Amino acid sequence: MNKKIARAITGLFFLVVLILGVTYYRRPVTITLGTFAGSNWDVPNGNSYKVIDDAIARFKKKHPNVTIVYDSGVQKEDYSLWLSEKIVTGKEPDIFLVPSEDFNTLSSLGAMKDLDSLMEKDQNFNKEDYYKSAMQSGVYQKNQYALPYESNPTLMFVNKTLLEREGIPIPNNDWTLQDFYKISKEVTKDSDRDGLIDQYGYYDYNWLDSVFAHGSQIFDEEGDTSYLSQDSFKESINFVRRLQKLNRGYPVSADDFDKGRIAFSPMPLSQYRTYKPYPWRVKKYSNFEWDCVKMPTLNGKEGNSQTSTLLMGMSANTKHTQITWEFLKTLCYDQQVQQSLIEYSQGLSPLKKVTRSDQTISLINEDTKDSMVDLHLLNEVMEDTVNHSQFKKYQSTLKIIDTSLQQLIESNEDMDVSLLTLQREVNQYLKE
Repeated sequence: MNKKIARAITGLFFLVVLILGVTYYRRPVTITLGTFAGSNWDVPNGNSYKVIDDAIARFKKKHPNVTIVYDSGVQKEDYSLWLSEKIVTGKEPDIFLVPSEDFNTLSSLGAMKDLDSLMEKDQNFNKEDYYKSAMQSGVYQKNQYALPYESNPTLMFVNKTLLEREGIPIPNNDWTLQDFYKISKEVTKDSDRDGLIDQYGYYDYNWLDSVFAHGSQIFDEEGDTSYLSQDSFKESINFVRRLQKLNRGYPVSADDFDKGRIAFSPMPLSQYRTYKPYPWRVKKYSNFEWDCVKMPTLNGKEGNSQTSTLLMGMSANTKHTQITWEFLKTLCYDQQVQQSLIEYSQGLSPLKKVTRSDQTISLINEDTKDSMVDLHLLNEVMEDTVNHSQFKKYQSTLKIIDTSLQQLIESNEDMDVSLLTLQREVNQYLKE
């Protein structure tokens, strides 16, 4: 009799726990989302909320008790300040977009929740499904603070009309830095013979592009030490100095680029997808034919290129950690939502399966007809790209280096001495 009573009490206990659990699970919950209008990549986009709204609708089918709200109308250029003010006042959203330039600051301030434990406990999540560089972009001091939402790798713009006029074939995707220099030198000339150079090899290829192309490293993983005096770094700066001398002192501008006077220029995939198809093609580059190939590297194999990644993080102060994590996954990990991102935005999904899918091939081909950019190339680019370092002083340190290197590249100063001096100054700043 006592055993029956004990079993009955135990059964009643579990029934009460179940009822309470179901009641708790179904209670009304509101999650706030931080996002902005327009494109993160500064290109025209009339569907800035389409992916978000579809993701919310998809999420609510599984979680009808959850309401997700966001402020519409926050412009991209105002977003960082808007988010900062929300964080300072303790009113930050549960989930928010994290532009790459803000990630280090927000992470160092403790504004975002460490996602490692959530990822480890979730059997329906595997970080290996992301491209390595995209996932790494959300890591700060070896901890994952954000998931990649959209990636934007860098390609090399090629002015096909100019190269054809010069009798030069379009480079293959395994071209080298030496190929880049040789063609740039060949096309730099006074085409109308008026005594002034009016055709140039490149525009907007900077020392950071060269550093990545050489496979060089600027900082250690912790951001305590710079490697500016290493041979590979010297070679990358020397390469840009050699390139710049081809222009003979002329400051090549965006206007020269738009008028078709330049053979090459680095271009984010977002610009390529926007300005390749009609009607934006007509508005932007209508007086010459153009295409994109991979960025040149040291020997066609070693070296890589940059990618920018738009991240999503979770507030460290959210009161709904588990359900917020589920919505974060819907935005960044759900293949259907990420496929929608390919259609309604201009970047690329950081998920391998989405970028490699037949649907992605179809959408990219629709955007870039008669193009050299295809699925295999995009997959290869994403596999080979690298992100900027992730430590608190990265952006400020990079500005110091950039100012000094611009002066060095334009001067005849000794490269070894100048870089060693700069390295000492930077290392001192990093340790302050």
